[in-house]
Amino acid sequence: MRILFFLSFLVLPITVFSQQKIQNMLGFESKYNSSDSIKKTKEKVATIDLYRIITLERDTTYIDTSLTIKKLYSFNYLRRDNFGLLPFPNEGQTYNTLQYSLTSFEPLPEFGFKAKHFNFLEANEIRYSSVATPVTELYFKSTMKQGQSLDSFFTLNVSPDLNFSIAYRGLRSTGKYINQLVSSGNFRFTTSYNTKNKRYFANAHFVSADIENEENGGITTTDDFESGNPDYINRERLEVYLTDATSFLKGKRFFLDHSYRINPKKGNNNLYVTHQFNYENKFFEYNQVTVASTVGGSSVYRFGDSYKTSGINDQTHYNKTYNKIGLTYENSSLGQFNFFVDDFFSNYYYHQVLILDNNTIPAYLSQRINNVGGQYSYQKNKWVGKFLYSRSITNQSLSNLDAKMQYDLNDETQFSFQYQNINKLPNNNYNLYQSSFVNYNWSNDFKNEKINSISANATTPWVNASAQYTVLNDHLYFEDVSSANQIALNQQIIAPKQYDKTINYLSVKANKEFKFWKLALDNTVLYQKTVQNNFILNVPEFVTRNTFYFSQDMFHKALFFQTGVTLNYFTNYYSNEYNPVIGEFFVQNKKEIGNFANLDFFFNARIQRTRIYFIAEHFNSSLMGYNYYASPNNPYRDFTIRIGLIWNFFQ
Repeated sequence: MRILFFLSFLVLPITVFSQQKIQNMLGFESKYNSSDSIKKTKEKVATIDLYRIITLERDTTYIDTSLTIKKLYSFNYLRRDNFGLLPFPNEGQTYNTLQYSLTSFEPLPEFGFKAKHFNFLEANEIRYSSVATPVTELYFKSTMKQGQSLDSFFTLNVSPDLNFSIAYRGLRSTGKYINQLVSSGNFRFTTSYNTKNKRYFANAHFVSADIENEENGGITTTDDFESGNPDYINRERLEVYLTDATSFLKGKRFFLDHSYRINPKKGNNNLYVTHQFNYENKFFEYNQVTVASTVGGSSVYRFGDSYKTSGINDQTHYNKTYNKIGLTYENSSLGQFNFFVDDFFSNYYYHQVLILDNNTIPAYLSQRINNVGGQYSYQKNKWVGKFLYSRSITNQSLSNLDAKMQYDLNDETQFSFQYQNINKLPNNNYNLYQSSFVNYNWSNDFKNEKINSISANATTPWVNASAQYTVLNDHLYFEDVSSANQIALNQQIIAPKQYDKTINYLSVKANKEFKFWKLALDNTVLYQKTVQNNFILNVPEFVTRNTFYFSQDMFHKALFFQTGVTLNYFTNYYSNEYNPVIGEFFVQNKKEIGNFANLDFFFNARIQRTRIYFIAEHFNSSLMGYNYYASPNNPYRDFTIRIGLIWNFFQ
């Protein structure tokens, strides 16, 4: 929170003492004038295209302060539309994945602990800015029981060629269940620079995140939750497996992407030198003060036998350094040809070697991987294309073929296609993990995952649609390997597995909004199908979100509001379950969840540059039976009233 206060003091003086009177694209202006002279000059107008948000791939959008139904969908902890993700009961916990096509793949090995990374911004998720005047955005949303969710963002162009932004996202939420407190912070700083002659470009950022979760392991008796007994409406009366366990993920990243044009003046033929640097370190810790839990008056060792009688403190450390150097030839007619070589070096380690009865668990896993590759980019008329191929030249066998093509028929109609073929190294926590729990120690040498995926997207005035077909071979996952005796003792033993057969996955998604008068019905429907010999990749067959709402201007258009109801629904399926020791979801085939309607009532209003939100989440929770879950042992959220706002300042 000290960083948040620092940002407030940093932003407010710039806001108050800004001396330039500029009217922006929304028609508002600063209070102060740069001149005390009576003579007035014609005011400059900053148009919307001067307030840009730019991705690492140079895709550009503009700062938008309008109030739409799409903005409601992104008014959440992740600050993006979370269709296809099922949140756990407390804000800032993990998410169960309903839509598998949201999963992205990279050939290089990652740290792992994926269930803890939903709020960890990866390098390609960072956005850079270019603005005509300073811009500030403040986000606030209430949380479960006690706490708040905040996100502050400020960006400024010191000159037309130099921009920086600074932001902090903080969350504290106690939750309604025992041992469920969430406390997290995410600081990010970006800068963009180019020389006046446009010969050198650079984007850089620094990110620091810490995510702390109290872990209760879910409720012990689902019958108590489903009974509707008034005694258990106070959720703190429901018994949970863990009352003093905590997980902690911390990470930092320094990132630089820059290029230099060798020829002094840009012409029809240009030659660039490119370089990308990424240094990242992460740390995951699981703490459990008391090893034995009390379930129904009896002692339960939830994760099996332990080398310690108390004070579990498992720590996993990781760092990586990535450098990519390339040479790009650009022709105004033919496009861009980029040839590159990269160097990836990572350390994944513990502080001791474990010698067990049958094998030895090493203390570290170090990898150095070098790749060579090429990329061709083309943009002309209505076509945009990008074709990438890379392959390792070291002992590891990994490769990546990624081809994308986009066709813009007109401003409202766009078609895109993508094919990806990846030979991917396993994430580190599949091959090595150490814990104080006896059955949570392993050292493996899994084969590479092979992934073939083809997708198509269409954006039209009539419907927005997407389809994806994916073939998975040597798929890696976590599985509950508890024996019958361990299950009888309420124990949960998880281990990594590799599926030696093929999994076929298909998804088709469509979105369409119907409007009549001031009424609208926005519909998103997802269909998924898997073909596999065993229950490994489990997803609901249908997922739908339907919003019926009313819109109205008032007070001579000084206020605009929307109010309505959103229905979220998905069919029954064998949902994955969450395990806090390894920070991952695992496959189970004993209990299905789903087939419950989740209704949210909302009232949203916009006054000038401020958007105000009032949401009654899951207001039907007590009307249709208590059978709603986020995972087999973790109930979904009860009826909760949430309020919040997003406030933009343009100086």
